[in-house]
Amino acid sequence: MIQSKKSIDELKEISKNTRRLILETLAEAKSGHPGGSLSAVELLVALYYVVMRHDPKNPQWLGRDRFILSKGHAAPLLYSVLAQQGYFPIDQLKTLRKINSMLQGHPDTKKTPGVEMCAGSEGVGLSVAIGEALAGKMDKKDYRLYVMMGDGEMEEGQIWEAAMCASKYRLDNITAIVDRNGIQQDGLTEQIMPIEPLSAKWKAFNWNVIEVDGYDFEQILRAFEKAKQIRNKPTVIIAHTTKGKGVEFMEWSPEYHGKVPDKKTVESIVKQLK
Repeated sequence: MIQSKKSIDELKEISKNTRRLILETLAEAKSGHPGGSLSAVELLVALYYVVMRHDPKNPQWLGRDRFILSKGHAAPLLYSVLAQQGYFPIDQLKTLRKINSMLQGHPDTKKTPGVEMCAGSEGVGLSVAIGEALAGKMDKKDYRLYVMMGDGEMEEGQIWEAAMCASKYRLDNITAIVDRNGIQQDGLTEQIMPIEPLSAKWKAFNWNVIEVDGYDFEQILRAFEKAKQIRNKPTVIIAHTTKGKGVEFMEWSPEYHGKVPDKKTVESIVKQLK
C-alpha cells in the first residue's frame, strides 16, 4: 500500500518529471491534450504520493481510496502518475493513442490498471463517485473518493444534480477537486459561460469549500487533510491553476487545450524543465 511522507522538495521534483513525461508522451502520440494535463500536475502528485491509500501491485484492493478523472482528456497526466507509481511500465507511455494500446485517448477501466472510470463525456465523474461513496457507506468501508473536474465541466447540469445528491446523503467520504484554470476548449470560461461566483455556488449546495493555490503543496496537502476531518458533508477543493503550466508559450492559451507541440519543441522544453 502506498501512502508515503514525501518532502515538499521531493514532490516538486516528481512534478517536474511528470510534466516531462506528459510532454514526451504527447509528442510521441502527435495528438492529445497538454493544457489541462499540465495544469493539474501538483494536485495528482499530492494525491498519489501522499494522500491516498492505494496499491499498484493490487489495483483492485477493496480498501483502496479511489481517484476518478472526470476531465478525461487529461489522461496523459493520469497515465504519467500511474506509470511512475508502478501500475504499468513507464515505456508503455510511448504507446499513447496507438491502436490496441492499453493507454487510450481517454481512460478505460478495461485496458489500464489503476483507472477507476471510463471517461470522455464531461460531467459524469461526480455522479460515479457518489455511487461508490454510497456503496462505501452501506458496506461500512472507510475508503475515500477523490474526483477531479475541469472548470468547463461546471457548465454541465449533471454536476449540480450530483452536488445536490452528495449533500443530501451527507457524503463526507467524497472530495471533489475543480481544476480552476479559467480556460476550456474554445476560450475563457467566463466568456463562454460564466461560472462565477463558483465558491458561493458550491456553498449554496451545502458543500464544504476550500480554495487553494494549485501549485502550493503546503496548501494542497492541508486542504486534503481538512477534507478528511469534515463530517456529514462533502468537500470541494477549488484549485486555482494555470492552463499549460510549466511551458511558457502554452500558459493561458486555449490553443493548447488540444494542440500538441512537435518532438523538437518538446526536446527544447524538457531541457528547460531539467
